[in-house]
Amino acid sequence: MDQVNEVEILLVEDNPNDIALTLRAFRKHNLSNRIHVVKDGEEALEFLFAEGRFSYRNVNRVPKVVLLDLKLPKVDGLEVLKKLKSDPRTRKIPVVILTSSKEDRDIQTSYDLGANSYIVKPVDFEKFMEATREIGMYWLLLNQPPIL
Repeated sequence: MDQVNEVEILLVEDNPNDIALTLRAFRKHNLSNRIHVVKDGEEALEFLFAEGRFSYRNVNRVPKVVLLDLKLPKVDGLEVLKKLKSDPRTRKIPVVILTSSKEDRDIQTSYDLGANSYIVKPVDFEKFMEATREIGMYWLLLNQPPIL
C-alpha cells in the first residue's frame, strides 16, 4: 500500500525548523512513522481532498490528526480549517492548531471554525519537544476517533 495513503499525521507547516523539531519529537518518542508534511495551505487542501498532485490518493484514507499552522503561504491555515470542517468527507478529522500566534482573534476564530485544539508553539526546544510528544500521545494513542 502507498505510504501516503497510510498517513496518521498530516503536518501543515512552512517553517523548516519547526518541521524538523516536530518530526524529531515524534521519532524520539516512537509515536508515528507515518507523518506526511505539506508546506502550504494549497498543498494541504490538495492532500486532504485527493486533488492536484495528490489526485492518486484515496480521499477516504484520512489522517488521524492534522497539525495545522495558521501562518501559511498560498492559503492560510484558517481557510484550510474552514474548508476541512465544511466538507462532510473531512469534517470529523481532528485538527490541532499548532502555531506561534497568541492572538485572541486567531484562537476564537479557530474554535469557531471547528478546531479541536489550539496550541501555541513553545519557543524553548525542550518544551517544544514535550508539547509535541503530548500531542502525539493524546491524538494517536488516547483519543478514540469517530468512524469517518
